Amino acid sequence: MAKDKISKETRELIESLIPYLSKRAQIVVRHILENGFITTEDLEKKYGYAHPPRAARDVRESGIPLETFKVKSSDGRMIAAYRFGDLSKIQKDKLGGRKIFPKNFKKELYRLSGGKCAICLGNFEMRYLQIDHRIPYEIAGENEGIHRNIEDYMLLCASCNRAKSWSCEHCPNFFIEKSPKICSNCYWANPENYTHIALVEVRRIDIIWEGDEVKIYEKLKKMAQEYKTTIPEFVKKIIEKCIKNKRVLT
Repeated sequence: MAKDKISKETRELIESLIPYLSKRAQIVVRHILENGFITTEDLEKKYGYAHPPRAARDVRESGIPLETFKVKSSDGRMIAAYRFGDLSKIQKDKLGGRKIFPKNFKKELYRLSGGKCAICLGNFEMRYLQIDHRIPYEIAGENEGIHRNIEDYMLLCASCNRAKSWSCEHCPNFFIEKSPKICSNCYWANPENYTHIALVEVRRIDIIWEGDEVKIYEKLKKMAQEYKTTIPEFVKKIIEKCIKNKRVLT
């Protein structure tokens, strides 16, 4: 959508919303208003954002629809770019994006999780974990009343949060149907009980070895190398053999 295709009324509406947006969302929206679209290269090189999809997601979380398409970068690679989507679908109830969570809310999540990331189950200090909506904010928003349902949130480490963002932003449901029910059955919303990952019927297990367990990992690594296979494939073969022989831990 080139800037000359945005009507005067729509432009004025978007400009009136800018003060309610986060800093990153403001930069994205202003750039699109001026240039028609913004690329991941613009976000990285011009504005210094190491994770461009996060900046675009800020805009979507604020209720302003964006669509993703492909363009060529300055060195000829195909990269993602963002432009306004159907602006008749602006969700004014989401303007301003996510609200600040009380410290006690995060402390309670931390207590309930045992200090673990909900995805990789790694142990982290509370400051290294981030509050995440199980169902993406762009899909379901959130209850802005006094009481939030703590079961609708989980704590993620930075790495898993980025991985979830990427997966969600490449899921058809994220752009088309926007069904909270579909999201609720996804691994990224409920890693202990799910039927798909971004609408793909696959299963995954994240395993972390810590402390004395690292020695076990190193043995697995050495054995996998001897069998000329990867560690995940080797672990899968071990599990398959145990199940087949009905050998379980007691």
